[in-house]
Amino acid sequence: MKKLVASTILLMLVITMLISCSKDDPTVVKENPLATYLTASGFSETTSDIDDDYYEFGISFIPQVAGKITAIVVKLPDNQSNLRVTIWDVATQKILRTETIASAIVDIEVTQNITPLSLVKNKEYMITFNTNDWYNHEKPDQGETTYPILAGEISVTGYAYNDGTTQTFPMSFQTDYYAGDLSFVFQHNK
Repeated sequence: MKKLVASTILLMLVITMLISCSKDDPTVVKENPLATYLTASGFSETTSDIDDDYYEFGISFIPQVAGKITAIVVKLPDNQSNLRVTIWDVATQKILRTETIASAIVDIEVTQNITPLSLVKNKEYMITFNTNDWYNHEKPDQGETTYPILAGEISVTGYAYNDGTTQTFPMSFQTDYYAGDLSFVFQHNK
């Protein structure tokens, strides 16, 4: 009987350890490319635009490894509810996913988990949002930046916008500023 109890306890310990180890898999890497992109681009001067016209805008990017977007990250200089975020296939300009951030609170970074969206290595995507409030990032000398910009395993290939509230693919590419802050959590395996 003592051997059975001891064996059961040992078995439970082993199972608990296996479950604990699988949750903290060291081969899974999660990254948000926004901070690295802003630093590498030189867009270090930041101002706020509040209650301006509405735009659909964001960054295009290419994953350097296969992975998935597991969360949307946004920060605005004003409160906004029902913020529409769109992820696009750049080649076809088709919508892959639309997500809604229920509430963004002034100057608070919001991370919203989503049903994972798989991304293919070396395929170009775009993530945009539609708002009339944003942070504007520029270089101190008002100069342009050169794309692509490597931000971890994400290569940022550009920034673009469209006027208005319609969910249309942005076509006006700019190199002398970035308006945001919109990003995502990219998960890949080492």
